[in-house]
Formats: sequence, structure tokens, C-alpha cells
Amino acid sequence: MAPTPITLQQLTYFLAAVEHGSLSAAAEAHFVAQPSLSEQIRRLEHQLGVTLFVRTNRKLILTDAARMLIPHAQRTVAAAEEATTAVNPIRNLTGGTVSIGTFSSAHHLIHTDLVANFRALYPQVHVRIVGLNSVQVADAVREGQLEAGLVALPVDDRGLDVGPVEWAAEAVYLTRDPERTRRPILIQEIAEASLILPETRWGDLDPTRRQLLSLAQNAGVTLNPVVEVESPAVALELAARGVGDTIISLPLANALGATKTLHWASLTPPLIETFAFITRRYANLTPASTILVRLARQLLAQLPQAQLPADAQTPPAITST
Repeated sequence: MAPTPITLQQLTYFLAAVEHGSLSAAAEAHFVAQPSLSEQIRRLEHQLGVTLFVRTNRKLILTDAARMLIPHAQRTVAAAEEATTAVNPIRNLTGGTVSIGTFSSAHHLIHTDLVANFRALYPQVHVRIVGLNSVQVADAVREGQLEAGLVALPVDDRGLDVGPVEWAAEAVYLTRDPERTRRPILIQEIAEASLILPETRWGDLDPTRRQLLSLAQNAGVTLNPVVEVESPAVALELAARGVGDTIISLPLANALGATKTLHWASLTPPLIETFAFITRRYANLTPASTILVRLARQLLAQLPQAQLPADAQTPPAITST
């Protein structure tokens, strides 16, 4: 059976007894009851297999073992204090770096205000905002590269805690042709259109693409985009030039000014994008990350939302097996 490890508390109480010359004075200095302090020192003696003090009515007399232990105990306690001091900037928000990830197009919606608001509160903390596809954000949080992430659902939630939906927006069909938007668009019509889709790198793994694919499969049709690009902004620009039509969240299309040049219509059934924060399972966020997430929540609550249809459903997070 492995021996019980010596604790920092035991060494601290030992040094206090050495300094004050009595267990009662050491206990008073550390605001603990004398029996509790005495018990910890007895355990330390038992674990070391030596007697540290000769106890008399007047004072404690140090043994040779105690004298040999003192410098080691002092170095250990000092090292622990140095470790605590080293992380003070992180705990007190006076230094360090905070890193979170967001879905790729969030920089059009909240990044500027998020960074500015945080830096106004904590100018000594460095901020690292990583904009990636939600698939990448989930992987980075799972692997510990990022503390938290704001993602579009659904994502693979293995090893992750997925928070409640923070924001929802309707993805709509955008085209230069006003005749195509006089009524909601059927998925069968989308399958026949010259379709431009963003997030080409991730394809059907992208959360919005996954929803589109599900709609198409349920209707017995196949989506074959004529153009795939990485950026939603590029997809909208191509649609404005008449290259094809695209499907983008309405708030994002508004933020990019696309609704001034393009016409839009809802899909039927509607396609709702939902967004939530993810963290590693059982992980505790640093104070800086906790505040950054809180500020992001506040900004998300202020974002204009599309008028979501009454029958809109939130897609669940998907766990891969």
C-alpha cells in the first residue's frame, strides 16, 4: 500500500509550530483549533516515521529530524506560494491571455464589440478570438486548445458540455430574381436551382449543410451546388452578380448589406440555425473566459433576429458513436 503523501498544510503547520514554539500559538496564528493543528502534525510524524517535537509543559523542543526537515519544508511552502503568485494575474485579471473560438462568420456580428468591451474592462489581459467552422471549434475545445467556443448546432458533442441555445436565426434563400421569392421555397426547388453554398472545406459536416442535407433526403432529392466557396460573403457577392442563388442566415445577410441588392424568402420547412457555447466536459473556465462568454451572451441577446416561424424547431446536438 502506497504511503499517504505529505500535504502542504502539514508542512505549513509544522513550520508555524517551529516559529511560535507551541502548538497553541501556532494554531492561533492560523486561526484553527489546536486539536486540528496537533492532529495534522501527528499525521506528518506518522508519515515520516519520526518524532518532530518533544512536547513539554512549557514549549516544544525540536528533534534532530525536525531540524533536518525545516529547510525542505520552507522550500516547499515557498515554492507553493510562488506558484500561487505566478497565477495571480490570471485569477485577478491583471495579465495572461484569454482564448475562445466562434463560428466563422461571427466576426461580422459580435467580434469587434466583444473585444472592445472586454479590453475596456480588463486592458492588461490579452484577447485571442479564433473564428473557425463550428466543426473546428468543437475539436479545438475538446482538445484543450480553446477554453470555450460559440458554435452553430448541431456539433459532435463527445467530451463537451453544450450549453443552452443563446441565439437563433433563420437561414433564407437569397436570389437576384424577385419572382423566386414571392412565397417560401421548397427544398425540391432548391435542388433544381443554381445553388452557391459556403463552407466548402467542411461540406456536409458543416451544421447548416447538415440541416440542408437532411431536408433534401427527407424529400427524396439531392443537392448539387454549382459553386462552393469558403466565405458566406463571397457567396452573397456571387449571388448579387447573378451567378446563382444562395442560402445564408438572414441576420448575416443583413449585416453584410446583401438584402439591399438581393431578394429573400424562407425555406419550407424553415431552416433555423441555432448557436450555443460549448466547453470541455467537467472543465472550469478561467475568470477571463467566464467574463468573455458573459459579454458575448449580452451581445448575442442584442442581435437582430429573423422573425422565426412558429413551427421552427431547434436541431439537437449530435453525438457521434
